[in-house]
Amino acid sequence: MNDALAIAGEYVVVKALDNGVTIIGLTRGKDTKFHHTEKLDKGEVMIAQFTEHTSAIKIRGRAEIMTKHGIITSGE
Repeated sequence: MNDALAIAGEYVVVKALDNGVTIIGLTRGKDTKFHHTEKLDKGEVMIAQFTEHTSAIKIRGRAEIMTKHGIITSGE
């Protein structure tokens, strides 16, 4: 099996409901740090994946977050 497939995690879809939604990826390990930031405008969609480097995703602003567990609306 390909190592990339072995560490592949869950996917999360984020759809911005307003301009300026911020998505921040946080690292895995002893010290949690920001490692990636994206800004989305209204209607834009980002598909993110948890990996060996990403243990958490923080979302600021109004957005729909879609996971296999359901849909959550942030920023309300």
